[in-house]
Amino acid sequence: VFACGKAAAAMVRGVPGRLRKGALVVLPRGYPAAGLSGAEILFVAHPEPDRSSLRAARRAVQFFEGFGKGDLILCLISGGTSSLLAMPLPGWTLEEKRRAVRRLVRSGASILAVNRLRRSLSAIKGGRLGRRTDARLVTLVLSDVPGDSPGMVGSGPTVRNRPGDVTRVVASNALGLEAAARRALGLRSRATVERAWIRGEAREEGARFARAALRLAGGEVLLAGGETAVTLGRRSGRGGRSLEFALGAALVLDGTRGVSVLAAGSDGIDGGSRAAGAFADGQTIARAERLGLDPTSALARHDTEPFLEAVRGLFVTGPTGTNVCDWAFALNTLAGS
Repeated sequence: VFACGKAAAAMVRGVPGRLRKGALVVLPRGYPAAGLSGAEILFVAHPEPDRSSLRAARRAVQFFEGFGKGDLILCLISGGTSSLLAMPLPGWTLEEKRRAVRRLVRSGASILAVNRLRRSLSAIKGGRLGRRTDARLVTLVLSDVPGDSPGMVGSGPTVRNRPGDVTRVVASNALGLEAAARRALGLRSRATVERAWIRGEAREEGARFARAALRLAGGEVLLAGGETAVTLGRRSGRGGRSLEFALGAALVLDGTRGVSVLAAGSDGIDGGSRAAGAFADGQTIARAERLGLDPTSALARHDTEPFLEAVRGLFVTGPTGTNVCDWAFALNTLAGS
């Protein structure tokens, strides 16, 4: 068993105990690893790779090269894998690769574009890790990318498309939205799920989502999922795309009654903040004004965590053990509206 990513620990706990012995599990630093007795666990830097990521990649290569024909490796892959395993192509240093990826991320590029670059600069991504062994590979994927292409999740280190291999997406953002809609129905709320993947600049998408939420009738819920982007300047504070989404929504909801929005990352960590995301409603901006806080300035400086903490809007969960991108939920609580 080989598991890597933000959901690696939870995925390995789903494997029969007798198969966990000797498993190699690669997790971000600080993530819980309870219930993984018998496994080799590596804690690695995230979201930017460092030398621990290079060591983890070398150990993964050694692990895969230790198996051959007649063996089967169960590969459990989730988002975060791209940073946790870093082995640049010959001729590239780790720092050069980091700078190239960092520039693209700060430009507001999509996760697909970022992972394509990571694959192009890697000696193990894009199926190259899987090609280090003659063993059969079964890869189960938790998708955090639009379209749910297994080869793009974590930059696809074990998706080599060899006859006899099996690759399956076992969880995704869309499945999470379906579960949320069922939960809303159980709470006697009518749920509408936006089918389009939320994308683009976070604050703008938050404003669009809030305008849609204002059309909800009493008791209705609006659900959406995807991954937005934040185009950073030279300097930035503490925040993330879900926090900017929520603050963009708050500006539209300002002064309205009954409509609340939650934007959050399913992994429990939003960008460089300690929060999973944030709540916004018609009083968020008023609370900020009473404290002398300027939402426009917070967005311009990408310093949304202290702003939303001051107005009591932060949603803090810690690492959740899963990773299927971001969600946005809106609810109109006004009966008969």
